[in-house]
Amino acid sequence: MAITVPRRQLFIGGQWAEPVRRQTLPVINPATEDIIGYIPAATSEDVELAVEAARKALTRNKGKDWARASGAVRAKYLRAIAAKVIERKSELANLEAIDCGKPLDEAAWDMDDVAGCFEYYADLAEELDAKQKAPLVLPMDTFKGYILKEPIGVVGLITPWNYPLLMAVWKVAPSLAAGCTAILKPSELASRTCLELADICREVGLPPGVLNILTGLGIEAGAPLASHPHVDKIVFTGSTATGSNIMTSAAKLVKPVSLELGGKSPIIVFDDVEIDKAVEWTMFGCFWTNGQICSATSRLLVHERIAGEFLDKLVKWTKNIKISDPFEEGCRLGPVVSKGQYERVLKFVSNARNEGATVLCGGARPQHLKKGYFVEPAIISNVTTSMEIWREEVFGPVLCVKTFSTEDEAIHLANDSQYGLAGAVLSNDLERCDRVSKAFEAGIVWVNCSQPCFCQAPWGGTKRSGFGRELGEWGLENYLSVKQVTQYISDEPWGWYKPPSKL
Repeated sequence: MAITVPRRQLFIGGQWAEPVRRQTLPVINPATEDIIGYIPAATSEDVELAVEAARKALTRNKGKDWARASGAVRAKYLRAIAAKVIERKSELANLEAIDCGKPLDEAAWDMDDVAGCFEYYADLAEELDAKQKAPLVLPMDTFKGYILKEPIGVVGLITPWNYPLLMAVWKVAPSLAAGCTAILKPSELASRTCLELADICREVGLPPGVLNILTGLGIEAGAPLASHPHVDKIVFTGSTATGSNIMTSAAKLVKPVSLELGGKSPIIVFDDVEIDKAVEWTMFGCFWTNGQICSATSRLLVHERIAGEFLDKLVKWTKNIKISDPFEEGCRLGPVVSKGQYERVLKFVSNARNEGATVLCGGARPQHLKKGYFVEPAIISNVTTSMEIWREEVFGPVLCVKTFSTEDEAIHLANDSQYGLAGAVLSNDLERCDRVSKAFEAGIVWVNCSQPCFCQAPWGGTKRSGFGRELGEWGLENYLSVKQVTQYISDEPWGWYKPPSKL
């Protein structure tokens, strides 16, 4: 399929802008390894221009144009953007699939979620108006007080490549709903649809500078954005190592951050499950989006009583997954995003084998695909808890397996991780599921499923998976500052100081 990749520039102050240094980066189709276009490569000079544009938009007309406008005004723009996304759904899905390698069906579902996220936060923007001046209950009747919720200011949004547009919108939609102005820096590995979001914002007449979009390398554009003194908050999704660097940079300015970082999430399968259903959820939980999901349930804990039957079926079904160009009918796994990621995944599998684990299937290039960054989904058993494959995030279609005999053992193994993003439990005993849900050291728990995500529900982790929550009303609160206003309402003097005439 011939996909036209539009040539775009940076989006600063409501206009397309060539990078100051006029540098570009190639866009590589991971299914073919061909260069299919170029994106502009922003540097610190462009960050300065974007921050200046965002600050002007925040304060324009004393904030009345955006930050202090009613939520209803901002909601109109968010709904207009949602409508344009649906109108251009096919085009955007095609660009997403060719840019990051996810199957076209998945890319199309993402576009529905993008539009839904804008609609959801449009509703919350309107509701925010009614919540202003919420009264406080105070212990003294000589005072009354209320709460104002105000935009935190200019925010820097740094986003990953596995859900290029959707995860950008998880940040863009609530930040704009709150009245912030924003600079979005998507991953250099998959930026195309974020540049099309800029075109949509231009089409709907979003006020200049409210959303600015800079593509480029993390070290040349992301780092200067994170450390900029006139950016009031940084919100980041990506690796734990990069998140730590951002946090260090922000700490020097006492700048707040929200971080959604890595994961190595468990899925516990008890012996009372319907095996076919459990096998499908196990596959989906690890191999969806080509296995490139921060919340992937990539550590399987299966009860020893059913382990043999379960793994036989799991391996058989996994070998039958269709791996192909993302545009082929029925594709379930496309390529991983880049050559670097391809080599990283293969290295993890090789290391596991060298450490004594057993590769039951996959972990190599499919024989029928000679080009592209394709990896057969891998299932690895005979794993110990000290092995790299058990402890470190692969970010690819690799599932490692251990068995357990008791509920307590399963919980201990599940929580034996530096990460705490998500966990799944599969059992027909709902009381057991409730116990395990409470015992998981994670921010997200799935019962009898894996990976469902709704913009109404909070998203985020514990431990080294980060802190703060996106989505739901919590996602909006991420971008709001709370101000208390207290008024003295008595006609009597306060009485602390007696004027000299009364002494």
